[in-house]
Amino acid sequence: MREKFGVLVCVLFVLCGSCLGRFLVEKNSLKVTSPDSLKGVYESAIGNFGVPQYGGTMTGSVFYPKSNQNGCSSFEDVETSLKKKPGGIPIFLLADRGECYFTAKAWNAQNGGAAAILVADDRNEPLITMDNPEQEDASPDYLQNITIPSALISKDLGDKIKKELAKGEMVSINLDWREALPHPDERVEYEFWTNSNDECGPKCESQLDFVRDFKGAAQILEQKGYTQFIPRYITWYCPDAFKSSKQCKSQCINQGRYCAPDPEQDFSKGYDGKDVVEQNLRQACFFKVANESGKPWQWWDYATDFSIRCPMKEKKYNKECADQVIKSLGADVKKIDECIGDIEADVDNPILKAEQEAQIGKGSRGDVTILPTLVVNNRQYRGKLEKGAVLKAICSGFEETTEPAICLTQDIQTNECLTNNGGCWQDTISNITACRDTFRGRVCECPVVQGVKFSGDGYTHCHASGALRCGINNGGCWKETKNGHTYSACIDDHTKGCKCPPGFKGDGVNHCEDIDECKDKLACQCSDCKCKNTWGSYECSCSSNQLYIHEHDTCIGKDSVTEYSWNFVWVIILGLTVAGFTGYALYKYRIRRYMDSEIRAIMAQYMPLDNQGEVPTHTPV
Repeated sequence: MREKFGVLVCVLFVLCGSCLGRFLVEKNSLKVTSPDSLKGVYESAIGNFGVPQYGGTMTGSVFYPKSNQNGCSSFEDVETSLKKKPGGIPIFLLADRGECYFTAKAWNAQNGGAAAILVADDRNEPLITMDNPEQEDASPDYLQNITIPSALISKDLGDKIKKELAKGEMVSINLDWREALPHPDERVEYEFWTNSNDECGPKCESQLDFVRDFKGAAQILEQKGYTQFIPRYITWYCPDAFKSSKQCKSQCINQGRYCAPDPEQDFSKGYDGKDVVEQNLRQACFFKVANESGKPWQWWDYATDFSIRCPMKEKKYNKECADQVIKSLGADVKKIDECIGDIEADVDNPILKAEQEAQIGKGSRGDVTILPTLVVNNRQYRGKLEKGAVLKAICSGFEETTEPAICLTQDIQTNECLTNNGGCWQDTISNITACRDTFRGRVCECPVVQGVKFSGDGYTHCHASGALRCGINNGGCWKETKNGHTYSACIDDHTKGCKCPPGFKGDGVNHCEDIDECKDKLACQCSDCKCKNTWGSYECSCSSNQLYIHEHDTCIGKDSVTEYSWNFVWVIILGLTVAGFTGYALYKYRIRRYMDSEIRAIMAQYMPLDNQGEVPTHTPV
């Protein structure tokens, strides 16, 4: 589809003076590690087929055959096997450009056992993108089975590698895709430039297969907020001079503003290009309505169901069938129709106008000119349109350590923590490790376990810190149980550090040694005292007729203790008696004073008292 679509696009764009698109070649890093004469980092262009190892690296040794140097024939009879031997490193086949399709070279290299293919350009020019065969009838069945990565290198680098190989030197290369896609944060934004057309040959079939296969993974990532997805659709406009032509009328809507190629490339039969544009618009509007309702992932359901229920070959590629799919998904047909608007009106459609503007490349992204195209974090994806390959690319777009669980499965990447714990710190007793698996490899980072943060460099040591640290491996401190007693050097109210408990001495981390209080004369020092050391403590005793008083570190006779005890009891009884009499006396005294004051107050109301002065009288004159 690409070549026919591209030809029509360019023809129309040339007519309107705007076929000057900006196509960017996506590249990865190629590092030659030996021999010394070639050491350095070089650019290579990622092929638009196979499975690039996005987010990863691959190391191999270059092999350039003496015959079949363009890789256009099978390598079954090659003088040196391309297959990796036990203990050996992978083989990268170096092939010359020309004579056959790039994909044929890759397929032969893969069947021969090569881990990757490097194609040396045959002319001095800027690197280009190696693409699939352009003629639909030349598209072989093996295209979707190519799994090895491919890269185009410059003629100059290719010549230098061949020269070193001819001298018997071993050329070792590291292919690095870790920076092929940006990975700035914990969310990946990607666009899928697609088409509802299902009658455009192998590319349409592989595109529809991808939508069906990738739907589950896409919806999980979208529902959990790991990704932000937008479906996109390519259209072009018909120049004013040709708006009344049969071609534009059959391929365009809104008076030539939005066009698509005829599905069968035959204007006299089947569906027209404008039918494709209308269905593309319906899919875009379905996404808009679903997104506004907070369920953008439903687009994958609609695109899948429409392709199954409404195919062109069954003459169901129409609005009636589309509406049935929309209703089955619980979406509002009326809102979608309002979004589509009048396709015959001589006005702009805001949805398709935005799609045309989005086709123009911005920043690090080139123009979108072919279908299908995947754009991840504003960078065009290169490689096979297949679930595993695309998921690798999306996973490489996450900031390291923020990847979702789906990116850490065995099918997507290798868990480096399983081998020698990734070279990170590990506590085998408590099964705690600082190794953290990521899509790009691993990081050595002290963990957080049950709310307890471990601190350290992650490689040689990690120690628990915080108020709850003693609950995790005893905070990394010494702890021992003996004779039914347990002692620990971890203190719960300390956020860090270890200190041997009373009765012990040592560093508190590796050991705490019992202190012999008797030998060191730290206890039981009275003349009649007897000292016995115990683990973590001591015991003091006296002769048979004496008792040990711990507070005073002394021994006293039992009779003295008894006499002392009775005297103490009598003192307490006597004190309580005196206190009782004193309290009673005070009580009686206060009651009497209170009664006297009350009586005097009552009597004062009826007669003068002895201590009350005479009240003067006044005789009127």
